[in-house]
Amino acid sequence: MYTVLVCDDDIAILDSVEIYLKLEGYNVLRAENGRQALGQVKNNEVHCVILDIMMPGLDGLQATLKLREMHNIPIILLSAKSEDTDKITGLSFGADDYVTKPFNPLELMARVKSQIRRFTALGSMQKKEGVITTGGLSLDILAKELTLDGESVKLTATEYGIMKVLMENLGRVLSSDQIYEAVWDEPAFDSKKTVTVHIKRIRDKIEINPRDAKYLKVVWGIGYKIEKY
Repeated sequence: MYTVLVCDDDIAILDSVEIYLKLEGYNVLRAENGRQALGQVKNNEVHCVILDIMMPGLDGLQATLKLREMHNIPIILLSAKSEDTDKITGLSFGADDYVTKPFNPLELMARVKSQIRRFTALGSMQKKEGVITTGGLSLDILAKELTLDGESVKLTATEYGIMKVLMENLGRVLSSDQIYEAVWDEPAFDSKKTVTVHIKRIRDKIEINPRDAKYLKVVWGIGYKIEKY
């Protein structure tokens, strides 16, 4: 049974989300602020985190940063703000997805299911196994590990999914929609900004100079590709 941590200072939202998660068969942990959430993750095996952004004390964004220092478990942020800048900020802090309040509980359940599926079984979903290498960049599909010049690169599940799709298509340009549909396993809708933020985070991890990238290239107006060497 997979475990989902729900963190929100609104008890009514905690109760509601917990009910829906349990109906889907998940074990549920609760927290009312960021510090409690960190404690729950430290003391339990957690497969997905749902974090409200606006909370007293340690808010959802700061909690996301601290979680990313230790874990690559999926993080879904909840926020009453729907502006693109808020969404981009959340993703930049290391979140995998973003849901705006008020939300449809069934949509949230679908996103949780998608994130957990990618986190736990992405490696086994592929049609080819082994190691894909280009230059000093190497992706071990069985180990679900990316290395650069022999050094392990720490990726979230979403970032790993993007790199896997791109490296399986070395030299081929993929659009934001193609990447989104392959990684998120759902139809692309307003996918460009979401994919762009994750691409930026990956480039910061694998490129010496992200502005003059060696591996993860932006083909303006078309999409992205991993250069084939």
